[in-house]
Amino acid sequence: MCDSCGGTLQLIDLIPVFSYLIFKGKCRVCKAPIKISYLLVEIIMGVSLFAASAIYGPSFSFLLSSVALCCMLLSSLTDIYSGYIYDWLVFPFLILGLTLRLCGSMHAFAAGVMGACACGLLLLIIVILSKGGMGSGDVVVAAAIGGIMGTWMGGLALYLGFMVGGSTALILLACKKVKRKDHLPLVPFLATGVFLSIIFGREILAFLGIFPGWPWLPQ
Repeated sequence: MCDSCGGTLQLIDLIPVFSYLIFKGKCRVCKAPIKISYLLVEIIMGVSLFAASAIYGPSFSFLLSSVALCCMLLSSLTDIYSGYIYDWLVFPFLILGLTLRLCGSMHAFAAGVMGACACGLLLLIIVILSKGGMGSGDVVVAAAIGGIMGTWMGGLALYLGFMVGGSTALILLACKKVKRKDHLPLVPFLATGVFLSIIFGREILAFLGIFPGWPWLPQ
């Protein structure tokens, strides 16, 4: 539905990237401008999925990568625009990820459950220690990351996300773009960590002598 005229969107309006370009960034009906952020989101999602498909091809690795990336992109958008993370949006991706893991084996499913518990517990501890600096939604997202990607790949994604977030915060503080008590949404940084883990995670874990587990089989 168009935010300006309330018109119902048709199939021609919903083709990622191409619809925006065909109608020159405007509503097909009322010609109201459409935020370029919609185009950027579509490009980011497309590039991320293409990169994952180029690495893993048609496999369960690619399917789980797609689930993780879609979950993180949608959660990032709600975190950026509303400051909230919605459990009803995250849990279906977690359930889908665990269901796909059942296709591997019960061991792969158990690894997903363990990953959800480990990553969720880690964020829960951080939330408690932060005394309100982070919310329970971050815990749910972390649990979803661990459940979909498994203990090691999920844990690596959290680590990389915190490293990217911390580095970004330090740069913004040094440039005086933010203050120490200003709030920065965490989920977009965790999404970056998930993407980096999907692309480089197997090699990083192999370098550390850690087997990533199903379906992230080393090359």
